Amino acid sequence: MKWVTRIVVALSIIGSSVSVTSCGPKPHTIGSVNTEFKLIGPDHKIVIESYDDPKIDGITVFISKSQKGGIKGALGLAEDTSDASVAVRQTGPIHVKESFDNGEDVFTEQRSILFKRLHVSRFWDSSHKSFVYVAWTDRFINGSPQNSISAVVAEPWGTQAPDLSLIGPADAAPPQ
Repeated sequence: MKWVTRIVVALSIIGSSVSVTSCGPKPHTIGSVNTEFKLIGPDHKIVIESYDDPKIDGITVFISKSQKGGIKGALGLAEDTSDASVAVRQTGPIHVKESFDNGEDVFTEQRSILFKRLHVSRFWDSSHKSFVYVAWTDRFINGSPQNSISAVVAEPWGTQAPDLSLIGPADAAPPQ
């Protein structure tokens, strides 16, 4: 019985360390809805979070994503599905603080203990003066075609024009 306890503790530590390795801004959790009751452990649910774009003031990324519950979910061992939806809104005056490459990740998050990640990537569409964000998942061997997209037109906020001075000739599509 001692070996079972040791395995559970070891897996809990691994799960905790993996969840801490997300890159980018920390989320603001807005809420969640339960999708399936689990007798043992937390329920399966859809979690709604928001992130401020770390390189662009005035843009907030809202994302909903599935989260597995049960014993595996409680221990951080469950592989969450690729289901995610993104909505992006202008929430203040737009100010580009740092230049960025098209296709650059705004943030990533582990969706399984080792091989699956959720990404939200940012693009600049100069012909439409819009920031475009896509939510997608990858996997070590086989990614998912499931994705969600949202865009924000760079418009004035009240009387303040958007500051796009750090967006250079990054109009071109990212290298393939």
